[in-house]
Amino acid sequence: MSNDRLIYLALGGAGEIGMNCYVYGYGRPGKERLIVVDLGVAFPDMDTSPGVDLILPDISWLIERRDQIEAVFITHAHEDHVGAVAHTYEQLKAPIYARAFTANIARRKMDEHGHPKDAVQVVSAWPEQVQGGPFSVGFLPMSHSIPESSSMVIDSPDGRVVHSGDFKLDETPLVGEPFDPELWADVCKDGVKALVCDSTNVFSRNPGRSEATIGPDITKLIQSASGMVVATTFASNVARVKTLAEAGERAGRSIVLMGRAMKRMVEAAIETGVLTDFPPVVQPEDARSVPRENLMLLVTGSQGERRAASAQLARGKYQGIEMKEGDLFLFSSKTIPGNEKGVIRIINAFSEQGVDVVDDNDGLYHVSGHANRPDLERLASIVNPQVLIPMHGEHRHLREHVKIANGNGMTGVLAVNGMMVDLSGNQPKIAEYIETGRTYLDGTVQIGAMDGVVRDRIRMALNGHVVVTVIMDDEDEPLGDPWCEVMGLPETGSSKTSLVDVLEADLGQWLGRAGAKTLRDDAKLNDGLKRVVRQSALNEIGRKPEVTIVVSRLS
Repeated sequence: MSNDRLIYLALGGAGEIGMNCYVYGYGRPGKERLIVVDLGVAFPDMDTSPGVDLILPDISWLIERRDQIEAVFITHAHEDHVGAVAHTYEQLKAPIYARAFTANIARRKMDEHGHPKDAVQVVSAWPEQVQGGPFSVGFLPMSHSIPESSSMVIDSPDGRVVHSGDFKLDETPLVGEPFDPELWADVCKDGVKALVCDSTNVFSRNPGRSEATIGPDITKLIQSASGMVVATTFASNVARVKTLAEAGERAGRSIVLMGRAMKRMVEAAIETGVLTDFPPVVQPEDARSVPRENLMLLVTGSQGERRAASAQLARGKYQGIEMKEGDLFLFSSKTIPGNEKGVIRIINAFSEQGVDVVDDNDGLYHVSGHANRPDLERLASIVNPQVLIPMHGEHRHLREHVKIANGNGMTGVLAVNGMMVDLSGNQPKIAEYIETGRTYLDGTVQIGAMDGVVRDRIRMALNGHVVVTVIMDDEDEPLGDPWCEVMGLPETGSSKTSLVDVLEADLGQWLGRAGAKTLRDDAKLNDGLKRVVRQSALNEIGRKPEVTIVVSRLS
């Protein structure tokens, strides 16, 4: 009997939405040959990760085993699946495989970071397969809200696994390949050991709608507008960008693309042949000469991003163009939970300008790129796996998906980040628990979540900061009084006196009473001065700030 095992391990994306990173392995325990599916990022917020640029999965487990990694496979070009490719390449140095459109985006990222673009290799759609050690991996076309999204067909000596990636069952997606149920049935007819499946919309009980259904309503809306029309959507949703542009063209408007991501995605789609008949566009500098009633802008910033085109238009001008009373702004997108404040800020700013804002509360101008519950059930019935493992969802999504699988007579396995599943034989089991987490890209440096940098930043934001400077002479006596600099704190407190004056007075008194032993010991000085500042601040302003003590000795 073989001691080899087939394993599945999520390092990101299972128990959260975003930061996807999944590992499959085959071989003797601890010596498995590995493949990685997706290396994505999540985005920071001011509450939990202030100042951070990106959040990446902690891939320490992979780095320790990088000589066991055969390849990295990217399902599609959304940032939560491809965004960490360039940031982790130096650590993993594994070949990267993707479809043409995804490879185009990944190569741009590699180039920006000074990595070789040819590390990303283009693979054609199924039935082509890539050999990676004991695995043969193919890209099975699947519709989603970005071109050339693919599910991964992963063949191993212990059976076939299908990794769905992000998907919807759209047979008329307008851009990219439609869902082909006959092809899927053929791929799965000889048996599938496990389906590892998207769970994002598991709570949506109605069947998903096709991209083709929203064009007429968008056209009607644009035709009814009297002023300039501006629309925003996810830049990567090339099919939606095309739908919006064609609707604008039918309404007799010139189309302008604004925002780097919007231009980059359309360029990539044209370069790779995904987009062949996009309406002609006008450059932003030429748009100012076009009458407003004949103009339609397609802009970035559907999630309220502060630096994106929509936010800049809301604040005033962007590339010489400004919104005016009677113009129309359309959100052809769903607001991702957590982004509501930024989106509402933009809506209110436009309202103050007299701009009419239309969102998708009525479901007329947006369809989801993820499969709803009936579509998840349909795919599972086509694949008919021995085991269904939900992924790409928060814990509640995964748990609900397992319940649906079990209710339909399948074996569902709830495996969040760090739970290694042994798929060998006929009974899946949790084999190991791996420590997982996240790392932060802070400027140009990657820092660990437990390094304390972000924690200190949050504490300073919540509590303010005081810097105390003390100079000691060559006889270990204070040279003058200590002085303070405060940041993020009120100027005066309950005594109606300057907070800095109160702190400096209390610090001076404490120093005057301190014994020679304390004055010679930097650690004791540090502790004592910190206690004084925090207690004095608490008495004055009801808050204990973060404190930094600087002791300079002349001896």
